[in-house]
Amino acid sequence: MKKNSYLCSRINTFILKMKILIINGPNLNLLGQREPGIYGSSSFDTYLPELRKRFADVEIEYFQSNIEGALIDKMQEVGFTYDGIVLNAGAYTHTSIALQDCIRSLKAPVIEVHISNVHQREEFRHKSMISCACKGVILGFGLDSYRLAIEALKG
Repeated sequence: MKKNSYLCSRINTFILKMKILIINGPNLNLLGQREPGIYGSSSFDTYLPELRKRFADVEIEYFQSNIEGALIDKMQEVGFTYDGIVLNAGAYTHTSIALQDCIRSLKAPVIEVHISNVHQREEFRHKSMISCACKGVILGFGLDSYRLAIEALKG
């Protein structure tokens, strides 16, 4: 009986595991290479295992695309079944009403993240088209912005 009780406990833990998708938009596949003075010298592929280790109680999936429609397709795919989405939409942050509309249609809360403090950068980066549809915005903490977003989703 003790063995079955442990097994049920392990199954319940697995079933109840929170699911979060991290989505990175255009040019974020070049993290670690692109403008290290702004974005740092680590790739996201290097950082992701650290996040997964830190949040072992959360199933963290990752998706990156340079294509706006692929970002929308992915959010629609998981936005009704996952517990949250961490979105760094890159330059689409400042231009995409389509992403805003998508975020508004989802059940899952979306946290907007930025590695840099966009308000210390060019004027055109100061306006986000998606912030108004997101649960919150975290920016300026480097890759740690993603950790902060996951903590916010965990509540």
